[in-house]
Order: sequence, then C-alpha cells, then structure tokens
Amino acid sequence: MPLDYEIDSKRRLVMAKGRGAVTDQDLLGYQCAVWLRPEVAGYSELVDMSAVERIVEPNTESIRQLARLSASMDSAALPSKFAIVAPQHLAYGLGRMYATFRSLDENSTKQVAVFRTLAEALAYLGVEA
Repeated sequence: MPLDYEIDSKRRLVMAKGRGAVTDQDLLGYQCAVWLRPEVAGYSELVDMSAVERIVEPNTESIRQLARLSASMDSAALPSKFAIVAPQHLAYGLGRMYATFRSLDENSTKQVAVFRTLAEALAYLGVEA
C-alpha cells in the first residue's frame, strides 16, 4: 500500500506517510483500514505526502467522496485535528479541497489543515517530532 501508517496510542495520534504513486483507492483503503477501528476514535491524524511522486488521476468527485466518508467516521464525542503535509503544489491544492469539503460536512468533527512542512503540521497538532 502506498500509505504506511502507525497508531501511537500514547499520543492519541495516527501517522501516515504516502509514497510513490497514490490513487483515490489507496486513500479510501487507508481511511477504512484505520478509521473503522473503534480504538482510534477521537485520535488526531497526520498524513505526510512529502514522498508522493504522483497522484494518479485526481478528481473533484473522488475527493468529495473521501471527505464525506472520512467525516462519517469522525467521533462526535471526541473532536480532533488532522494535519496534511503537502509540499508539492498539486498535493497541497488537493489537500485544501479535501479540507474544504470536509469542513462543510455536518458530520465532521475534525479540524483539517494543510501545511507545506512537517514542522508546521506537528506544531498545529501540538506534537513533538
């Protein structure tokens, strides 16, 4: 899978790192593999797209669907934060689109922000490197 992830229960944080070519199916697979687990409810999230070389056939509808699915998995009782690291222009723009769609969904309880650097994202999450 082009998205590797780690669940840090101590910091209540899920960290994922994309690499190579990433498709919308990869993102959906990651979303379901991690966020259907009840033990991560209310955890914050960091997705680092720095090592992604290519995003395969990005489109608005798949981003909207991912945002809708993600919001449906949010914990209503435990709001959290989600930081996306996207130094490349395309990944940054798609991340901003995702953040907008997700913020408009009434089920969303995660605050989503997109950053160019890992340091900025970690600061937003209040996590040390």
